[in-house]
Amino acid sequence: MIIQIFGKKNCNDSKKAQRFFKERGVKFQLINLAEKGISKGELSVITKVIPLEELIDENGQEYNKRNLKYMVFNLEELLMEVPVLFKTPIVRYGKDITIGNQMEIWKNWHLK
Repeated sequence: MIIQIFGKKNCNDSKKAQRFFKERGVKFQLINLAEKGISKGELSVITKVIPLEELIDENGQEYNKRNLKYMVFNLEELLMEVPVLFKTPIVRYGKDITIGNQMEIWKNWHLK
């Protein structure tokens, strides 16, 4: 099984996640959300572990730029349309999924 990191190039926590796995010699796949979004199937898997409401980055530049604080929107549709609105990194290892910098949790994963 390979680690998947859904992140952004300019996100410090995404960089930390990459460095964490690189230092341990663990292979990972980086999905840059600025270039490629998360598929509906993948989002469905993620939301079984992390509620949809926790996935949007309400403190991010894109959220503020779009003035979303004052709008009503379908959260799933918005995240599918504008994947840079996801909090990052979303790290997936099989059925284990974390959001943000979760090194203490990653250390307990039985990585190959």
